[in-house]
Amino acid sequence: MTQDTGAAARPPHDGQDWLQDPQYRAAVVDLLGVLAYGELTAFTRLAGDSELAPTQPLKAAVAGLAVAEFRHYELLVGRLEEMGVEPEAAMAPFIRAVDAFHERTRPSTWLEGLVKAYVGDGIALDFYREISAYVDPSTQALVHDAMQDVGQAEFVVKVVREAIKADERVAGRLALWGRRLVGEALSQAQQVAVERDALSSLLVGGVGGTHRPSADLAELGRMFARLTDEHTRRMGRLGLAA
Repeated sequence: MTQDTGAAARPPHDGQDWLQDPQYRAAVVDLLGVLAYGELTAFTRLAGDSELAPTQPLKAAVAGLAVAEFRHYELLVGRLEEMGVEPEAAMAPFIRAVDAFHERTRPSTWLEGLVKAYVGDGIALDFYREISAYVDPSTQALVHDAMQDVGQAEFVVKVVREAIKADERVAGRLALWGRRLVGEALSQAQQVAVERDALSSLLVGGVGGTHRPSADLAELGRMFARLTDEHTRRMGRLGLAA
C-alpha cells in the first residue's frame, strides 16, 4: 500500500552517511525498535487468534498471517543487529505503551480480533510509515518492506463481509469497535512519538543536519488527515461505517 507523504523531499544521502550523526542514529533505532516490537506482538496476537477461528481453513489462514508478521520482525531485528544494536534494548522503551494499547483494546470476539488486526494495527503502521518519509532511502525501504501487506487485508475484508452478510447486526457492533480502535491507536502512536525525543525530532527536523527534510505544522495537519482518511477507507472496505 503506497501513501502520499506530502511535499517533503527525500534525504539526499544513503543510510550509512546519515547514521554517522548520533542523534539521527538514535531516531532510526527508535523507529526500528517500535516497529519490531509491534510486529512481534502482531505475531503473538494472530497466533492466538488462529486458535479462535471457527474452522480449520480459517485457523490455517490466520496462522499463515502470523508467520508473515514474524518474518517482518526478523527483518527489522536483522537491521538493528547490523547496526550493532541489541534488539531487546531497542524495543524496550516501547513495551509499556504498546502493551497498554493492546490491553485497552482486547477483543472479545473472533471478528473483533480480525478488525483490530486490520484497522487498529493499520493506523499505527500508517503513522510510522509517515515518519519514514523523513529517513534515509535505505531505512525507508526497509520500513516499507517490514510493513508490507501479506494478504491480511484481503483476508479480513472477505471474512468480515461474509459475517455481515450472514448477520447484519454484526456490522453495527464492529463499526463501534472500529471507531474505538481509531481513537486508541492514534493516541498510542502520538504518545510514543512525544515520549521519545528522537522519534519526534524526525518529524520536526531536529536531527540529521540542516538539509534534512521535516514537516511544518501544516504538513503535520495533512499527515493526520491522511491517517483519518485511510482509516475511513479501511472501514469502508469492511462494509462498516467509520
